[in-house]
Amino acid sequence: MNKNQSLPWDHPRFRSWIAVARACQLMQQSLTRSLADLDIKPPHLDILVNLYRFEAISQQELARKLLVGRSNMSMLLPQMEKRGLIERRGDARDKRVLRLYLTPEGRTLTEAAMVIQTDLIERSLSQEPIEQCMATATSMERIITVLLSDLSDED
Repeated sequence: MNKNQSLPWDHPRFRSWIAVARACQLMQQSLTRSLADLDIKPPHLDILVNLYRFEAISQQELARKLLVGRSNMSMLLPQMEKRGLIERRGDARDKRVLRLYLTPEGRTLTEAAMVIQTDLIERSLSQEPIEQCMATATSMERIITVLLSDLSDED
């Protein structure tokens, strides 16, 4: 950097970027701690909640929704299957595709975890007016769109 270039922390949007990053880290730490009694971590919860919402989703669709690679899925799914939380079944129309389902135990665990997550969200955001929560969500969704576009441009 030369003397004429501004430093990152001099940029007006830097404070916002750092605040988002720190909030994300702290939310993950709090969620990890809150889920410990259920013996799951946030990546497991992400999978479980998506299977709760989108039963019979394919592994590829799930990886795309979670913005992770297939290698991450191939590490987590067998662990969850071994615990009896999920099951993988072949697709009736395309034998190359595996569909994911919650087991009854997985559904029960997911519902308990969603209560914990919802409570954490409520405690964290209870001082924020709903309008501000919605404005923050809209802003973050715009940022997500930009970042996803940057990623797809690289591919």
